[in-house]
Amino acid sequence: MSHLPIAPILVPLLAGALMLLLPRQGLRRALGIAAVVAQLGLALALLERTADGTSLVYALGAWPAPFGIVLVADRLAAWLLVTAALVALCALLYALRGEDDAGPHFHALYQWQLLGLNGAFLTGDLFNLFVSFEILLIASYALLLHGAPSPARTRAGLHFVVVNLLGSSLFLIAVGTLYGVLGTLNMADLAVKVAATPPESVGLVRAAGLLLFGVFALKAALLPLHLWLPAGYARTGAPVAALFAIMTKVGAYSILRVFVPIFGPGAGPLADLAQPWLLPLALATLAAGALGALAATGLRRQVAYLVVASVGSLLTAFGLGSAAGIAAGLYYLPHSTFAAAALFLLADIIAKGRGDLGDRLDPGPAVPGAVTLGALFFVLAVAMVGLPPLSGFLGKALTLKAALGHAMLPWVIGVVLVAGLCALIALARTGSLLFYRAEPWSEPAPGPNAWVLAPVLGLVALILGLTLFAGPLSDLTLAMAGDLLDPAAQGRAVLGQGAL
Repeated sequence: MSHLPIAPILVPLLAGALMLLLPRQGLRRALGIAAVVAQLGLALALLERTADGTSLVYALGAWPAPFGIVLVADRLAAWLLVTAALVALCALLYALRGEDDAGPHFHALYQWQLLGLNGAFLTGDLFNLFVSFEILLIASYALLLHGAPSPARTRAGLHFVVVNLLGSSLFLIAVGTLYGVLGTLNMADLAVKVAATPPESVGLVRAAGLLLFGVFALKAALLPLHLWLPAGYARTGAPVAALFAIMTKVGAYSILRVFVPIFGPGAGPLADLAQPWLLPLALATLAAGALGALAATGLRRQVAYLVVASVGSLLTAFGLGSAAGIAAGLYYLPHSTFAAAALFLLADIIAKGRGDLGDRLDPGPAVPGAVTLGALFFVLAVAMVGLPPLSGFLGKALTLKAALGHAMLPWVIGVVLVAGLCALIALARTGSLLFYRAEPWSEPAPGPNAWVLAPVLGLVALILGLTLFAGPLSDLTLAMAGDLLDPAAQGRAVLGQGAL
């Protein structure tokens, strides 16, 4: 049994604990960078090991599934691990310019946030998905409030905590109900047990499943459970907001991981439990996010609403329920994460350059380094809206192609195109205000240096990489979709041939 699947969990766990003992910030910074680079290397190694469809199963304590805790690393989990590590590395590099000095435990919290993220992607049972959610949420509560205190940030943090605590409580109720009825929480075993649910228990299992869907919808910021996101993401520090760009994807990943193999087409009387809800709510979320971006009066808040819109686009693809739709969403997922993270970092650079105006979308003097920042804003706006030739356009084109023949095709095409137009108008207006109609400085001021811009440029490079290698990457995501739609294959890997 390979120990590779548990390594992405052990590295941030141990690094975060060790940081509490280190006396100097320089040592914590060095260890933080080393730990994130190590996690990226481990994620790439897992992606290489699972690229042929192999699922690496790690049974903690050598207890066999479904009785013991198992970690499962497949192509999908490795894909999300790589995405999270890349975003974390760029955001952490940006934080080293001084954002991490606002509190003594930033780096430890950062590692424990990654611990929760990695655990959520690797766990093979619902209870440890709950545990991973709690770890990443506890770290996120502290990270959101990290930095200079303000009434607005405290209010947003309180809203964030209360809403997510409610979600966690409902998660625990749903998990307890499923265990009480089916006697298992192992995901591979649940795929078998749910399909064989006795008629007298179907109602309870359906209620627990829908409760889980509500919890995951809350974590993903699906309408109408998205209201916690804009204020929280807009008020926290830039590197934290950039890392948070992956957090909504944990909710989307959980919907995919639970409601395709477990409550999917093979679930008997509980088949396609979430399908009637997912696509309509995803389209509504996409529309709400685009309208929020159009109405936003601050740049950070506008980017936060664009994150909501990207969740809608992602779950629209997943809501189609086909292999092509899921594959389109999985290709779009890292793109939207990189683009949102880069925009949060760029918004912070712009806000610092505007002095007292900050990120308010009001007329004012030109930002120092306006040519460079304007060019980056233009590229990221194209990426976020989904215009050609970047990977956002390819992801949306794949989604629309997958929707051909679907009963809701007119709604999908209409909402995707109109929401894209609204986002385009919003970002065009913002770019014009910040860079075209800005007043010239009386005295030229130096623009941001290469060290400040490097993390943003790194994220832009990742978007270009997704575009240049769209062919092989879309083939890989199609294979991931096939894995999800064939739960028996992973069930054999996790439970053994004789268990099915």
